[in-house]
Amino acid sequence: MTADTSGLTEAMAEVVSDFNELPSSERLNLLLEFSTELPALPERYAEHPDLLEPVPECQSPIFLIVDVEGTGDDATVHLHFSAPPEAPTTRGFAGILHEGLDGSSAREVVDTPNDLPGLLALNDLVSPLRLRGMAGMLGRIKRQTTQKAGL
Repeated sequence: MTADTSGLTEAMAEVVSDFNELPSSERLNLLLEFSTELPALPERYAEHPDLLEPVPECQSPIFLIVDVEGTGDDATVHLHFSAPPEAPTTRGFAGILHEGLDGSSAREVVDTPNDLPGLLALNDLVSPLRLRGMAGMLGRIKRQTTQKAGL
């Protein structure tokens, strides 16, 4: 299976390719790996969860915030997520977004295709509601990036 990775950061294109190259039976395991690799919240946010934005499209409680260093297209974006360990699918999607977008430029993040969740070849393994949750995360990341980078 091959997905169109144009418009993706190099890191996200690699993630998408990894999912598409695996047999269907192994894709959920990769998603679970991403759930275990999601970094913990920095202390400044762990102590102030009110600063994070909820993502109500997700079935599990997840919150996120985007930090942007600089302004304009070349500003550097950093993503932070709070997701419970008992929500591995949600954490996995957050882990994918972190792996593929953290450290990217604001322009790269904002230009990430909205159909990213569908590119992961999980449609037959994960419910549409869960994929909509990932799309909700991406939408909030793009909006916060646009606002904070002044795009």
